Amino acid sequence: MSDTILEVRNICKEFPGVKALDNVSFDLRRGEVHVLLGENGAGKSTLMKVLTGVYHPDSGEIYLHGKQMTFQTPRDAQKAGIAIIFQEFNLAPNLTVAQNIYLGREPCTRAGFIDRAKLLQDSQRILDFLKVDIDPNAKVETLGIAHQQLVELAKALSIDSEILIMDEPTATLSDREINTLFDTIRSLQERGVSIIYISHRLQELRVIGNRITVLRDGQSVGTRNAGDVAMDDLIRMMVGRELKKERIRSVNTSREEYALEVENLSQGKLLRDISIYVRKGEVVCLAGLVGSGRTELAQAIYGITRRDSGSVRICGRDIPRPLPTRCIRQKMGFMSESRKEFGLALNLPIRTNITHAGLKTIFPSGIVDLRKERRIAKEFRDKLRIVTPDVERNVINLSGGNQQKVVLAKWLSTDSEFLVFDEPTRGIDVGAKEEIHNMIHDLATQGVGILMISSDLPEVLTLADRIYVMREGRIVKELGYEGITQEEVIAYATGGVAG
Repeated sequence: MSDTILEVRNICKEFPGVKALDNVSFDLRRGEVHVLLGENGAGKSTLMKVLTGVYHPDSGEIYLHGKQMTFQTPRDAQKAGIAIIFQEFNLAPNLTVAQNIYLGREPCTRAGFIDRAKLLQDSQRILDFLKVDIDPNAKVETLGIAHQQLVELAKALSIDSEILIMDEPTATLSDREINTLFDTIRSLQERGVSIIYISHRLQELRVIGNRITVLRDGQSVGTRNAGDVAMDDLIRMMVGRELKKERIRSVNTSREEYALEVENLSQGKLLRDISIYVRKGEVVCLAGLVGSGRTELAQAIYGITRRDSGSVRICGRDIPRPLPTRCIRQKMGFMSESRKEFGLALNLPIRTNITHAGLKTIFPSGIVDLRKERRIAKEFRDKLRIVTPDVERNVINLSGGNQQKVVLAKWLSTDSEFLVFDEPTRGIDVGAKEEIHNMIHDLATQGVGILMISSDLPEVLTLADRIYVMREGRIVKELGYEGITQEEVIAYATGGVAG
């Protein structure tokens, strides 16, 4: 395999405040599986969106068969023979499997009507090639997540692409389905199809990959032959920095009172027999890759989703059937990963957002005192240094960091004794990040128990008293902070070492 069919040269892509891709170069050979590796936020998905016409690069060139290409739309990339299976599904749940596979490209009769017989026949041919037992007449909404993933693959194969991009294709599949997928990939290679394969599962790379390119902080770190590179070297390339020695946390966490006790919690295939605890005054971090089950665990504890089995105790009190309202009454707060979707009412004033979760505590009579509400909001504005001249301003007008502080103020106003922070510093600037770190430290010093989910390993090692590492819905390792390196956490999270 020496003939290069795709090459990107010095691609740059910048968003407000973020250089997502910085002079990235990458090439793909005919019939190879080229693995793209990197931490969350390294630039992998941005590069793939540039290759498929979703984003336009600020500078740099794309060459296909030696000819420079410009993709204005995803349809342009499809016509050039490039298909992608995104990590987030792009299916119409109310349509059938066959309709989804050929959506927008349905075979038609001479009269211009959809040829339903050919639609089913062509869909069945692709499903047979994938060796999956899925009825092409079944509606997608009736399928499980794993089968929906396979429908996405069938959809990509129906384009008859020369280049296929797979973004975390095994994240939802069982071992048997993964083996079937790998057999399919090898069959595609034999046909001359080239595959860009994005995965965080290091154990897969040598099984299916020919070459591996590592991205870090939007830059190309290097390319290695899959059979020649050691796992430790890949982890080092991914992390690429020495652990900062300074820690914010230096608190005695020998308290025996528990803020959270979870025993044997399970939820389908997403969460499997999880037991964790958080003491009051302790910061415990859930580390792991996207899809490892961290957010799902937090949501099950808080009652956003229902658990199948297991027990949850918050501040010493059993919560037999957790619901957000019950958890709030038990002095628990939940700072969601998506502040805009779940944490804030963007078109309401700052004061309303700050007092929303604690209305019953702040106004026990049930009548909102606007003067008191403004006073409380101004106190939190000053305490958290929320940059705004007026608490009457709508939250949508604040920067991301200041919006994050409003969410934090909302839960502080409830006098919570246990808080869950899901990616508390994602998408905010360095100054706001440091302030939030200091706030988390101060809360723990005051005796609040904190469970924090973070994909930022320096952040985890700066704040955590203990670390639970998750992989594929399980806790695979519990670590103390002393002597732990980023490489060790990544190795457990990716399966580079046994739990």
